[in-house]
Amino acid sequence: MKRLLSLLLILLCGLAQAQIRDRYVVVVSMDGFRHDYTKWYHTPNLDRMAREGVSSVMLPSYPASTFPNHYAMATGLVPDHNGLVNNAFWDSEHNTLYTMGSKEKVNGYFYLGEPIWTTVQRQGLIAGVTYWVGSEYLINGSLPRYYSKYVSYEILSFEKRVERTLDLLKLPEADRPRLVMLYFNEPDHTGHAFGPRHRKTARAVRRVDKMLGLLLKGLEDLPYADKIDLIVLSDHGMTSISPERCISPSKYIKQEWATRVVTGTPTSIFSTNEACRDSILNALSGVEHLNVWKKEEVPAELNYGTSPRLGDIIVAPDLGWRFTEHPRTLRGGHGYFPSEPDMQTMFRATGPDFLRGTTIPSFRNVSVYELMCYLLGVEPAPNDGSLEELLPALKPSVRPSPAEQPAQ
Repeated sequence: MKRLLSLLLILLCGLAQAQIRDRYVVVVSMDGFRHDYTKWYHTPNLDRMAREGVSSVMLPSYPASTFPNHYAMATGLVPDHNGLVNNAFWDSEHNTLYTMGSKEKVNGYFYLGEPIWTTVQRQGLIAGVTYWVGSEYLINGSLPRYYSKYVSYEILSFEKRVERTLDLLKLPEADRPRLVMLYFNEPDHTGHAFGPRHRKTARAVRRVDKMLGLLLKGLEDLPYADKIDLIVLSDHGMTSISPERCISPSKYIKQEWATRVVTGTPTSIFSTNEACRDSILNALSGVEHLNVWKKEEVPAELNYGTSPRLGDIIVAPDLGWRFTEHPRTLRGGHGYFPSEPDMQTMFRATGPDFLRGTTIPSFRNVSVYELMCYLLGVEPAPNDGSLEELLPALKPSVRPSPAEQPAQ
């Protein structure tokens, strides 16, 4: 009898922790959108969201790049824990190089943790996702109910992406997703080509803001508009770079010292042996504009260095510098430390659960996962985020009581 009572108590506690709420959560990512673009450029719809809801400067996870950070927001896990340690990395377990354009990226074993679309569907809700990193691959045997394959020759236009999002929200209630996620690859694409302070980047910013306007209008026209929480954010910022600010790895590292060098920001070096590791460290130490660490000595604030997908030496260039053999003519870059203002992103949120006209302190982007779970009333999987960071964004009536808040 006591055992039955104990089991019943455990079950009731679990139900008390997560109660499905009558809400829809729509999340929009505008890739490479610096937090200060809204000050530099014309963004009437993002400005409207700031007036009618919550705004903040969001801190990316390290490294501040597209794939690691989109998946960090989806899982609540920093890149060192979510498997995507950079836009490109070497997976020695599977003897495979992962890149954003490789066919191998479809393999679910690259993607660790539990993405939000799996979290909600495991608890009885439906998810619809358009082009979010990881959403089209079978991860732990799961896919979103609705998803789109990112195929270059048939990619949806921005307008079609908005239309698809609204179409999902117009489905009959039994088939309708409670979580809808949407990705735009601008202003990142243009920012890389021309830099953050270029008129074409300004045009790209205006374009995605216009798409937001179309989405806002469509959401307002839905009969249940008062149940929709809208979150608009980005994965990382953008800084100015140039071919002149490049440092060549081959100038300092002998070929026989390393079995593999995966360049990027940061660069991951797999040394041939311990003696070669010391040779590489000695060769790179003191090189201006480079931060060089043994994997196990990466500064704790970066939350980086434990993944087996990283080499035993990490090389992180200073802001605006690159460690590469191929100084392409790009004018904008990212991947740098989250503490750099150029890497930080905008955050906007409106809806029945958010305060109006409120600016909250900066927070880590991994906490967005906890926020999405809380708004929908689902129990989060283990993660690195904290709902507490985003409680100031919520109306007092919506916030959990101290007894209900999870221990951090």
